[in-house]
Amino acid sequence: MGEGIVVVAYDSAWVGLFGEVGRRLRGELGEVGVRIDHVGSTAVVGLDAKPVVDVQVSVASFEPLEAYRGPIERAGFVYRAGNPEQTKRYFRELPGERRTHVHVRRAGSFSEQFTLLFRDFLRTHPERARAYADLKHQLVKRFSAPERRQDYVDAKTPFIWQTIQLADEWAQSTGWEPPPSDC
Repeated sequence: MGEGIVVVAYDSAWVGLFGEVGRRLRGELGEVGVRIDHVGSTAVVGLDAKPVVDVQVSVASFEPLEAYRGPIERAGFVYRAGNPEQTKRYFRELPGERRTHVHVRRAGSFSEQFTLLFRDFLRTHPERARAYADLKHQLVKRFSAPERRQDYVDAKTPFIWQTIQLADEWAQSTGWEPPPSDC
């Protein structure tokens, strides 16, 4: 069934882990990777998180798949064809390797921008990041069993949408744009 959910204190090593993965991906993808970014909770300094490094690779188009599938696989990841989200393509670490998620999204798409805006808002609003960490700790107590993973994800959704609304207001008032690619 898989492992249970664990949320741990922020670990500054996550930045270095992303750096290693990002450099491997950049070396294989070249210009096919329009952007390669550290996303998710491990990308927000001080935010407690599942110890899983999330990487977002932005590409110009999902087709042809082989333009990025082969390079990402050569970098050490496995394509997960069964991913139900139609706005991304998904890769995971090789068996036995450290847990890493690679999310491929179309450059400029809503899902790409959403992920970057959410990350950047939490990076600049530590009180909201603390509230998110508190929520995750509460939810992991309720939904830590492997079969409750989707319940955990679903229970975070209202907070995420409330945060993205605040983030949009912040973006409108500051003129936020995605910063340069992380790698």
